[in-house]
Amino acid sequence: MLPGRREFILLAAALLGRAHAQPGDDAMADRLRAGRCALLWRHAQTTPGIGDPPGFRIDQCSTQRNLSETGRAQARAAAEWFRARGLAPRAVRSSAWCRCKDTADLAFGSHALWTPLNSSFGRAEVAADNRQLLMDGLARIPAGAFEAWVTHQVNITGFTGEPVAMGEAVVVDRAGRVVARGGFGA
Repeated sequence: MLPGRREFILLAAALLGRAHAQPGDDAMADRLRAGRCALLWRHAQTTPGIGDPPGFRIDQCSTQRNLSETGRAQARAAAEWFRARGLAPRAVRSSAWCRCKDTADLAFGSHALWTPLNSSFGRAEVAADNRQLLMDGLARIPAGAFEAWVTHQVNITGFTGEPVAMGEAVVVDRAGRVVARGGFGA
């Protein structure tokens, strides 16, 4: 059964209200606005697979598992989510993998590469050093500011103990504790 005119108008108003949300409308936005935190964001949806194909090269996107069209839409939806809430990170840092760089660029327009965000898949020996570098980075973020760190599931789970789906993010405080989580839709 199709909705009547009144129901359609109410539904449209509700959807527009979500798309153009005001500051303070959700816990993740509130926590980011408070600052002294980082958004650890797992890259958006990719083409099917785990890891990268054999022989991939970090300097050649064509050899890697990259964002799917759904992933590109997720990253653009994130751009709208941040814009609608008036949120802008003081820095956007990314893994060197193309799926992370593309997620960052589609959402925020630019990024800076940061080695501790590179995938540690199959490289457990770097986890302790990376954790300290991430903690040092958190310590430098002031009140009222946050940074966006686009990375991989293995890194986020290793740092926080929390699993995340593609396109999902967690907000961590200066102690590295998860204080909020969410996704940005598509």
